[in-house]
Amino acid sequence: MQLTSPTDFAKEKVQSVQEYISLAAASVANLFSKPLYVADMVQQADFIGVGSLPIVVLTGFFTGAVLALQTSNTLQRFGSITLVGQLVSTSMVRELGPVLTSLMVAGRNSSGMASELGSMVVTEQIDAMRALGTDPIKKLVTPRVVSSVFMLFFLTVLSDLVGLTGGLMVAKLLLFLDARQYWSSAWQSLVFQDVFMGLLKPVFFGFIISTVGCYYGITARGGTQGVGRATTQAVVASSVLILVTDFFLTKLLISVFSYR
Repeated sequence: MQLTSPTDFAKEKVQSVQEYISLAAASVANLFSKPLYVADMVQQADFIGVGSLPIVVLTGFFTGAVLALQTSNTLQRFGSITLVGQLVSTSMVRELGPVLTSLMVAGRNSSGMASELGSMVVTEQIDAMRALGTDPIKKLVTPRVVSSVFMLFFLTVLSDLVGLTGGLMVAKLLLFLDARQYWSSAWQSLVFQDVFMGLLKPVFFGFIISTVGCYYGITARGGTQGVGRATTQAVVASSVLILVTDFFLTKLLISVFSYR
């Protein structure tokens, strides 16, 4: 491993941040100019959304089930076992649904974007596109960004619903609660702030997943080993950014709604 000075390391990281911001901004700006490559957007939406359904459904279902199972022990001590539905719905909609769904999608699709674009870079397909007058950012990055943001929104809604269903299974079969009471409690506990917060986060998370994956793919260097490193870095970076963004976004939204 080659050693670098702290100054060179800092310059390299600052340059990487600048390149990422430039790519992210270009991917959004390309939406306002033609062509839009709608067919590529639909294809990526199918790959990202439909392809992620199994893992999102399984994650959401068992998260809701475990949440109901864990909270029931605490609620039983205070004689409030009927509040299981409220805890599951609030936790899934506000926090666990968006974050866990985004992490699962990041593990599957951010790595896929990095490996696919990285392979195109090392085989000089990106250079060939530029030589033919096609903007690689507009052709490859923008469709992935739009599809990720769009599909992650609906995947999160599905994950929330499946998570509530998982909590219902535990409440009905293990805790012997009434299903109608569970759904009524879960539904009535949700307010506008909870739903708004839970549906706004996937928009930011989808943007992070797609732009980080595409950035590491396009900047991959060093042949097949470089593609492997880019794939790993894309998953790690997108997952960390999702968790960091979740904290600051939650803090911001809580501050905004607390003044209403």
